[in-house]
Amino acid sequence: MKALGLRKRMFRSLRLSLRFIVPLVIALAILAYSVVPLVDRLYLRWSVRDIDIRAKLVASALQDPLTDLLRQGNKSRINALFSRVLRDERLFALGYCDEDGAMIYRTPTFPKNLSCTAPDLAADKPGLLLNLPQGLVHVAIRPMIAEGMPSGSLILVHDMRFVERRSTDTRNYIILLFVVLGVVTSLITVFVAHLSWRGWMEGVRAMLRGEGILRPFSRPTSSELEPLVGDLRTLLRTLDEERRFADDATVSWTPDTLRGLLHKQLTGDQVLVVSNREPYIHVQGERGIEIHRPASGLVTAVEPVMRACSGTWIAHGGGTADRKVVDRHDHVAVPPGHADYTLRRIWLTKEEEQGYYYGFANEGLWPLCHIAHVRPLFRTSDWERYVAVNKRFADAVAGEAKNDDPVVLVQDYHFALLPAMIRALLPRATVITFWHIPWPNPESFGICPWREELLQGMLGSTILGFHTRFHCKNFLETVDRYLETRIEHESSTITHSGMLTLVESYPISIQWPPPWQETQPSPEECRAWVRSSLGLDQGLLIGLGVDRLDYTKGILERLRAVERMLELHPEMIGRFTFIQIAAPSRSVLEEYQTLDTRVRALTQRINERFSRDSYLPVRLLVEHREPEEVNRFYRSADVCMVTSLHDGMNLVAKEYIASRDDERGVLVLSQFTGAAHELHEALIVNPYHIEQTAEALFQALTMPDFEQRERMFSMRSLVRDFNVYRWAGRMLIDAARIRQREKLAVRIGRPL
Repeated sequence: MKALGLRKRMFRSLRLSLRFIVPLVIALAILAYSVVPLVDRLYLRWSVRDIDIRAKLVASALQDPLTDLLRQGNKSRINALFSRVLRDERLFALGYCDEDGAMIYRTPTFPKNLSCTAPDLAADKPGLLLNLPQGLVHVAIRPMIAEGMPSGSLILVHDMRFVERRSTDTRNYIILLFVVLGVVTSLITVFVAHLSWRGWMEGVRAMLRGEGILRPFSRPTSSELEPLVGDLRTLLRTLDEERRFADDATVSWTPDTLRGLLHKQLTGDQVLVVSNREPYIHVQGERGIEIHRPASGLVTAVEPVMRACSGTWIAHGGGTADRKVVDRHDHVAVPPGHADYTLRRIWLTKEEEQGYYYGFANEGLWPLCHIAHVRPLFRTSDWERYVAVNKRFADAVAGEAKNDDPVVLVQDYHFALLPAMIRALLPRATVITFWHIPWPNPESFGICPWREELLQGMLGSTILGFHTRFHCKNFLETVDRYLETRIEHESSTITHSGMLTLVESYPISIQWPPPWQETQPSPEECRAWVRSSLGLDQGLLIGLGVDRLDYTKGILERLRAVERMLELHPEMIGRFTFIQIAAPSRSVLEEYQTLDTRVRALTQRINERFSRDSYLPVRLLVEHREPEEVNRFYRSADVCMVTSLHDGMNLVAKEYIASRDDERGVLVLSQFTGAAHELHEALIVNPYHIEQTAEALFQALTMPDFEQRERMFSMRSLVRDFNVYRWAGRMLIDAARIRQREKLAVRIGRPL
């Protein structure tokens, strides 16, 4: 068996060597094949030039004795002179022609088919190469001029066969040189390749000795491998993720799947969610207490997860009737009529809400993280209230925890300080923080006066999640810029104050299928309902935008694109109406009030330009609509436009796709959304480029049905497979692995 293994290794080594040698041999053979004819031509040219010079010298040497003999007319002595000259092996024959072109003297070897009157022979031309029966010869004619006698010409014929012999020898030497060069180069190449391969394999083995994605690789790599290390480690992490989630491809992620995961991986551990916005708002209406769902992507994503987890959701209670429905512990069971989990409400004063929420969070962090050309504002009073409210929520988490190691899901930028505060109260808690908005580059984040405090608070997280790898990269670079930490880029981990934080991307998604999947009206019924409720003519093509009234959503740019499309394609006037649903948001802030005014003014301008009779090209609905109603708009729209100037994910795009079980409709999607990294079949646009967005809108309105179906089918498959339960499941699986490592470390009495 040993001998067999040795033979196998030798065979593999031989195959590896041949991979280097064969291309080298082929290249050298092609080079030799190209060089040898070139050398032949060069050698022949040099030889002809030498023979020309030699012919001139011979003619000059014969000038005087030959002219004397010609005057005497001594034929025998002339022949004797020619015979003596022919003793040189290179000179093949001599001949003399008189002034009339008649050959009067010639040696016996002079070619019979060569005469003095050959058209290519002339005294003022260089020598001529001729292929004669005797072989290749060089023929040169030189004038013999003497006083007192007619001028004649001496013809010199040189034998060129020596050139062919020497050319053959040279060719053989060159071929031998290439053979030796090929052998030597091959040996050196194979030797160096084997040495390098050994070093590379050692480097790769050192990297492969890392224990999963949560531990840094243990050995440094050589400088030769540095350019490859990042790519190779990224590939290993990707393969590790694919292995960990290989079952996802065949598992249908549902609430039951998530519940099973919790019981299997987390052994039924308590799950707490913390967010500013509550999933259900109780409002005092004319007919009593009404229940509303907020227009929030966060609520859309997290609420189905909580239904599956049956945990506790801690949020700010801001509804006018919120206090009336809670018990003495500020708890209320939700959803109404089908209680799956508990909502714990935190009460804030108007001053706290103004400073923490409207001030620091939405006038400071929100514009700081969104590159939407609105300057962030930072006030010390806002910061102080932000710290106080984060502490209030940390105390609530500790109060709701049934044991000392719950799983806490902290949501969004309102609670950047909360993870570290929770870890101070519950050191064994597993804190998963998900940042629902983009993370800026280090230079932009450096604007914040309390940047170090925010980063230290976030690094209290066990897992810190973002929508995209790009946001993770920005965060790692920001921490590297402003804090003293140990960052392992290959494993995407940060060690700070003895705590390890995994920074990972978890692209968020939506519930699949939607809760009203079985009861929703058909697209035709939805279209009829929309036309009836808004007074639209039959046959109108419908475009749709659904957003909070926020400057990051690109609503102004979207309306300008609609206006430009009608300018460029006037045939769409009277055939197309754009509906913009804009839920009021943060209307107490000046920037949002200004945006509201500008959106209304632009809508009015477009309608004044293009309206006809009862036709209005833009319908602006600045109002809150319940999710079931919004779904009807989705199902009726021929085009949905998402033109965010900067966004984390934007779930409107995925909601529109989920609603279109008829596989119709087109999505126009901003390249600055996280969704654009997944939904490649959408029409991706730069919302700042108005003409590009306008043309994409026209393309969507005129797209053939078969193309709509193909695009929508592909996007629906992705949203179905990567739904919100899978998003939560990935984070919880990572959390379970970390908790297992922590428990093992505690059990064996050593640090992580």
